[in-house]
Formats: sequence, structure tokens, C-alpha cells
Amino acid sequence: MGMTHSSPRSQRSPVPPIWRSNLNSNQLGLAALSLVSLGLLVGLTLNLFDRFKVHRLILAAGDSAGESYILSKAIETVVERHYPKIDLTVQETGGTSENLKLLETDRAQLATAQADIPTGPTARLIADLYEDKFQLLVRRGSGIKQFTDLAGKRLALQQKGGQYKSFLKVAQHYGLRETDFRFVGQSDQDADEAFLWNRADAVFRVRALGNPTIATLIQTGNILIPIEQAAAMKIKYPALRSTIIPQGTYRGDPAIPAVDLATVGVERTLLARETVDPEVVRAITSVLFERRQELAAAIPPRQSEVAPLLANIHQPETDTGMSPPLHPGAQAYYDRDKPSFIQEYADYVGLILTVILLMGSWVWEGKRWIERQQKNRADAFSDQVIQLMNQARSLESRSHLEDIRQKLIGILTEAVDALNEDRISEESFQSFRVVWQIALDLVRERRDALVHEPK
Repeated sequence: MGMTHSSPRSQRSPVPPIWRSNLNSNQLGLAALSLVSLGLLVGLTLNLFDRFKVHRLILAAGDSAGESYILSKAIETVVERHYPKIDLTVQETGGTSENLKLLETDRAQLATAQADIPTGPTARLIADLYEDKFQLLVRRGSGIKQFTDLAGKRLALQQKGGQYKSFLKVAQHYGLRETDFRFVGQSDQDADEAFLWNRADAVFRVRALGNPTIATLIQTGNILIPIEQAAAMKIKYPALRSTIIPQGTYRGDPAIPAVDLATVGVERTLLARETVDPEVVRAITSVLFERRQELAAAIPPRQSEVAPLLANIHQPETDTGMSPPLHPGAQAYYDRDKPSFIQEYADYVGLILTVILLMGSWVWEGKRWIERQQKNRADAFSDQVIQLMNQARSLESRSHLEDIRQKLIGILTEAVDALNEDRISEESFQSFRVVWQIALDLVRERRDALVHEPK
């Protein structure tokens, strides 16, 4: 009685089909390459545009006779000399208040300002340029010996701008109001002339020491008087500070002033709009700190008394929270010598990397161990198949061959279960299946040979 041949189903692999994506891999690669190329092209275009772009900036700097304007003109000269892509224009203005308005409305991108005058939300600090001092000059014989004696007097001071606001802060500290004074002058020059021609009893200025205009007014016999209690004023106005006008500032013999005079100091700052390119601001900041000799040389000889102020340029203090924040470009310059995060935390970074490498080694070793175990299991299945195949070569009974075939199917079933449970890998299973198919074909051929042998 002949044996039933194995059905086509028994000859098919019981391995579940592996689904493949319908997306053509070549098309996917081409799309990815196109996106990368487009990104590189856009990046290159932006880089070239930025490289050749000319940055045109207006610097609002106050009165043309003032120290901040003179310094600003020197900054303009040196910046354009070393950075041709920065076109800087210094604009004469009426002072701090106007400068800040121009900055806030983007009619100026840079500005000088007294630190005690509040800025708008777009202002960012670059540097402190020098210290301005409140200087109160009175006519000799006017009877004015202290600030409160100004009540009811004629004061040479225009009623606008940062200088005027600073005066009112001092007045309010002493319990005086705007209406307690008679202001004279529509501009600084007009006010100075009123004082010179006896149409004012006093003149108030927020200027650097040695200011030429104040020096001229003093030479005509007028005197400086102190403005005291600056430390108390600082409680309400943190930008103010205690300082002095040193004895002999305006003349050595006889000394003017005759003694050190207490007064109020405030920083003259350089500001930028937050929208100004950080690299531009960093370049300007580098000029302020690294090219002071060139800046001094750019100041005209007739204004040489301003040059020593360059020694006072320094990084602003922003930890009080009352001043505008640093511009990112200025911050980048000030942080240039600071160690990077990796340098500062090198020990911790090294430890973390060591741990990562160690864990990676363990993971890699664990993966290799699992792969070896999977291969060993697959090899064990292959060894069983080879043993059955060797037995089948010498069998003369079709019933024994059928037993061998059933055992082969049982081994394949075990192997499939092991594959599904990840106890052997796909690669190991495919190698095993080749051996298994050879064995099954051998059994079939041996069985067919026995059927056709003559009896």
C-alpha cells in the first residue's frame, strides 16, 4: 500500500509573511536628498546675504558740545574703520529723554542716556561710558549755600529732558516742588547765557567732571555748592550714587572747588534696540574695550579734555534688576573669556561619558550574549535535523522515513515557536530552515526511490 505524498501545504514554510513598504526606497532617498540640498542652499544664501549686508544705524547722542556726543563721534570713526559693513551716523539731540524716544520708535538704533531715566521695553544695555555728576553752580553773593536755598530763585535749566528730570528728583527729596523754582532758558545754551548775564541765580547740569561749559561759567567768579544725601536718594532711585567733585577740579590755585564737594553721580550709558544684530553690537562693544587709544586719537584736539573719560568705560551692573538687560551681542563679548559649559563641567561631563560608555559596553555585550544564545539554539535545531538526515540515507523502510519526516516537522514547529519568542533570531532561523529543507527533500527523494525499486 502506497503512502500518501505530503501536501503542498506541508511543503510551504510556516513562517508568517514579512510585509514590505510600498514606498519605493529610491524615491524616498531622492526626496531626502532634495530636502537636504534645499536646506543647504537656503543656509548658504542667508549666510551670503548676512556677509554682504550693510548695517545702517543711527546713534542719538545729545548736544554736539556734550561729552557723550564727542565720544559717539569717535566711536563712529573707529567702528567704521574696522567694520566697513557697519554704517554708523551720530545724531545731535536734546538729551536723554529725546534719545530714548528715538530709540523706542526705531528712529535711532543706538542711544546714550543717563542711567536714572527709565528706558522703554526695547532698550538693551551695551556699556557704561562714564560717570555724570550733578553740578550746581550759583552766583557768588546770591545767598545760596545749599540746595534748599534755591526755592524762589531763578534757575538756568530748560524744563525738559533727562537733566530736568534728575533735578526734580533731587528737589522732591528735599520736599520741594516744580513750582518752587523759576526756570530760565529754552535750551542749555540759552540757559548758560542767562546765567552769564545775571538773568539767573544758579545753573544745574548733569555733566562729566571738567566739562568745558561749566569751567567757563566758573571762571567768571561763580561757585559750586554741594548736593548732599545722595545715599538716601539711592533708596528711591537705585541708579543714583554718592560721589564727590574733588578739590581743584576746575582750577588748582586757588582751588575750585576749595574742598571736596559731596554730590550725586549717575552713569552715562550706551544703549541699543533689542532688534539690532547681536554681531553688530558685539563689534561695537569690542571697539569700546579694545581700541581706546584709537578712540582717543579720533577726538579732535580742541575737545581733548573728553579723551580721559574713555578710561571709565566698563561693563554695566545689571544684577539690581532696575536697569534694562544687556544686549545679547554685548553679553557675548563680556562672556568671551568664560569657559564653555563643557570646560566648566569637564569632570562631570567626563564622568557621564564614562558611565554612558560603560553602560553602552554592557548593553553591547548583553546583545552579543543574546545573539550567541539565539545562534546556539538554532544550531541545536540544525544538529537534530542533520542527525535525522544521516539516518534517512540508510533507511530501507518507508514507514521509518515517514517517522523521520514527522520528526522534521516537529523540529520546524519548535523552531518557529522559538522565533516568535525571540529565542532565536530571524537570521539564525533562515540558516536553520535551509538545512531543514535539504533534509526534507532528502527524505522525499529516498521515499520515492523506495517506491520505484523492483521487488
